[in-house]
Amino acid sequence: MSSAARYTVAVAICVLVIPVASCSRSGSAATGGRPNVVAAENVWGSIAAQLGGDRVTVTSIIDNPNADPHDYEPTTEDARAMAAANLVIENGVGYDPWAQRLIDANPVSGRRVLDVGTLVGVTTDGNPHRWYSPSDVQQVIDAITLEYTKLDPADASYFDRQRSTFQTTGLAQYHALISEIKAKYGGTPVGASESIFALMAPALGLNLITPPSFLTAISEGSEPTAADKATIDHQISSHEIEVYVYNSQNATPDIQRQIDEATAANIPITTIAETLFPAGATFQAWQVAQLRALAAALHEATGR
Repeated sequence: MSSAARYTVAVAICVLVIPVASCSRSGSAATGGRPNVVAAENVWGSIAAQLGGDRVTVTSIIDNPNADPHDYEPTTEDARAMAAANLVIENGVGYDPWAQRLIDANPVSGRRVLDVGTLVGVTTDGNPHRWYSPSDVQQVIDAITLEYTKLDPADASYFDRQRSTFQTTGLAQYHALISEIKAKYGGTPVGASESIFALMAPALGLNLITPPSFLTAISEGSEPTAADKATIDHQISSHEIEVYVYNSQNATPDIQRQIDEATAANIPITTIAETLFPAGATFQAWQVAQLRALAAALHEATGR
């Protein structure tokens, strides 16, 4: 759908919402006076819910592990949620443009918006998968906590404790596995199907040798060049990579062919995803499971 068509949909949604919530009203608190938070993606929603504890209500819009978030189309329920929110968390970086269109189509006095891409200083043509950057995740944790203290100053100390617990306990295994993989497998050459892994690989110390232009093309849904595909074919057939990592939510024919080639070459394969898997998992449980699978694949490939 074109940008103009998407904007038309967003405006139409705003009109549909008017009987329920005027597009010019103030954001409403959730039941019990708790701040009402809406996250465009459940990766950020999970973090927001854990940081808010029982003092906030969090709704995530994209939460289907079988869906490609790049193709998401907003609904009237999404517009209602945005209109009722005190805080909206959107990923930005061109990943969820529908979210900003809903925000613009439903102007709400006092509603706060946290754009992750803007927060971490990534331009609209940058890599949008910011939840795969541990340093960006930390920035978002700090920013959400700050937003909560602004919305509910009386509970500022509670939110600080929630952040501390989340960082030291909730994310303990996540950080430990990142450190372990980096120490044990640092420098190992790996391949990937798209840019979703390009932010995590450096944090793990892995040498991602897949052409960046190929990673971007698959992520953006465009056609990779024949030269890039030939390069990857050679990397697999000559065992230049030890492990192949692919996004299970975006397995194009080109990616499926590479998976088949890696399988035939006895190169271990592991998967990652764009949204929490299984549905209802926490951010850290999902990430830990993926990191453990990656560590197992690296062990199989290297014997270390």
